[in-house]
Amino acid sequence: MSGTSLDGIDVVLADFGLSPPSLPYTFYLPYDENLRQQLLNLHYLGDNELHRAAMLSNELTQRYADAVVGLLNKSGIEPYNVTAIGCHGQTVRHCPQPEKRYTIQLGNAALLAELTGITVVTDFRSRDIAAGGQGAPLVPKFHQALFADPRNHRVVVNIGGISNLTSLTPTGEVTGFDCGPGNLLMDAWCLHHLGKAYDENGIWAGSGKVIPVLLEKLLMLQYFSLSPPKSTGREVFNLSWVENCLSGDEKPEDVQTTLLQLTVTTISESVLTYCQNAVEIYLCGGGARNGELVDRLRAALPGKKVELTDVLGVDADWLEAFAFAWLAQQAILGVPGNLPNVTGAKGARLLGAIYQA
Repeated sequence: MSGTSLDGIDVVLADFGLSPPSLPYTFYLPYDENLRQQLLNLHYLGDNELHRAAMLSNELTQRYADAVVGLLNKSGIEPYNVTAIGCHGQTVRHCPQPEKRYTIQLGNAALLAELTGITVVTDFRSRDIAAGGQGAPLVPKFHQALFADPRNHRVVVNIGGISNLTSLTPTGEVTGFDCGPGNLLMDAWCLHHLGKAYDENGIWAGSGKVIPVLLEKLLMLQYFSLSPPKSTGREVFNLSWVENCLSGDEKPEDVQTTLLQLTVTTISESVLTYCQNAVEIYLCGGGARNGELVDRLRAALPGKKVELTDVLGVDADWLEAFAFAWLAQQAILGVPGNLPNVTGAKGARLLGAIYQA
């Protein structure tokens, strides 16, 4: 998995022969700043985009292959003992609106199969979008398989570049959607002002104060008032949007605090609006390691248990990569991977294109 945060590649070795399935090995390969900037540039209009995208797909694929080799070397597992690689690819466009209806993830699956000698499953989102869905989030069905509890209403919140939630009711009903920005606005603002890729543990945000006028202006964005199913990305949430909402005299640390509060508010309001009876909230993704963010979420959700998925036996840092390994397994088995109730697709669909080794 390489997500909206553009920080690097998460690779997990998932063993589905056990119940519950396990992650015996994990591996992380960070992006260098040059690659990160090239990927970021592709989110916006520019010259020679087709060529740049194709070249970046090949470069990314070499990194994916390196990450897979790193994981296999760490584990001692041979490639022929791996059934398949589930490769999400790097999203550079996500436009599920009816008038557009497309999503683009960079990555050359044919090349990845050649480089690793392992079957590759990729392009998980396109079929759902073709069936009238949002193509996201795709993790709720996995969350259901792993975390559903017949006694308690649980919510799983993934705080990556974008935040999304999965509602798991005791009756088996599953809903989910993108809440809004997760880390990406905070990361962009931190990089712009401090030269750091992210605000570690939210310390910088903790030094500032929320700017109520700015927060109110940000919350006026139409996306927040839309009803699910809905999904979003950098096309909507980016630094230019934030800067257009500024008056110019704000302290940088206060803007950072406000952006953190925006993430907290949109997640907590999503929970309180659509998951009122939930008693347990479990966090995953990079934002789950932001102490300031987690503390504010707990304060915004009084009476609800707010913990990391670590307490359920799955490290919060690796859950999304785990999910796409599971989606790859569903594709290999010929089992639908989407939930129409979540994405808005016309029905259950097989997700993913398979490139045999």
